[in-house]
Amino acid sequence: MPWGDAGFAVRDGLVDAGSVRIRLAGPGAGRGLLSWSVRALASTDLDGLPTVLSRRPPANGAAHPNGVVAIDHVVAFSPDLDRTIAALREAGLDFRRLREEPTPAGAPRQAFFRMGEVILEVIQAPAGSRLLADPDGPARLWGISFLVEDLDRTATTLHGLLGEARDAAQPGRRIATARREAGLGLAVAFMDTG
Repeated sequence: MPWGDAGFAVRDGLVDAGSVRIRLAGPGAGRGLLSWSVRALASTDLDGLPTVLSRRPPANGAAHPNGVVAIDHVVAFSPDLDRTIAALREAGLDFRRLREEPTPAGAPRQAFFRMGEVILEVIQAPAGSRLLADPDGPARLWGISFLVEDLDRTATTLHGLLGEARDAAQPGRRIATARREAGLGLAVAFMDTG
C-alpha cells in the first residue's frame, strides 16, 4: 500500500493526522481528493467541493513513522475565486485573508480559511489551466500539505520519492512535494514545523 510505504500509519484504510481522519478509497476510486466531511457548516454548498457534514469526533492522531504530526493545509482550485470565497463564507468558514500576489506556479490569487487546526487554501486557477476551460465550473479539491517534525527524516522515509526541499511561504520553514511515483493518488507536500 503506497501510503504505508510512504511512512504513514494506516489502520483499516484510515490515516489519522492530528484531528483529521483520511479515508483511503483505494486505486479503483480514482485519483485525487474525492470528497471531504467537515464539522459545523451552515451549508454543504461549497461551490462544487464534494462535502458532507461530519458528526464524528475529531481524530487524535499520533506522529507517523515518516514524522507527520498533523495537516497544515488542504488545497483547492477555483476557476472563479470570488464566487468560491462567497460560497465558503456563506457556509460559515472562517475567512482569514486574500493574497493578491502570483504564486511560483503562476496562480494570480489565493484565499485562506481557518478550519480548526487546518487551513483551507483556495487558489485561483492560473491562466492556461484546464480549470479555466469552464469558467463556470466548480471548485476542486486538489491536495494536502502535512506538517512534519523533521523534513530530512521524512525524505529518508520516502526513499527518494520526495522532491527537493525549498523555502516555504512561512519564514523559517521548508516544504517538499511527494513525487508522482510515490503513488499517493493526489498532490501531497510535507512541510517542517520550523
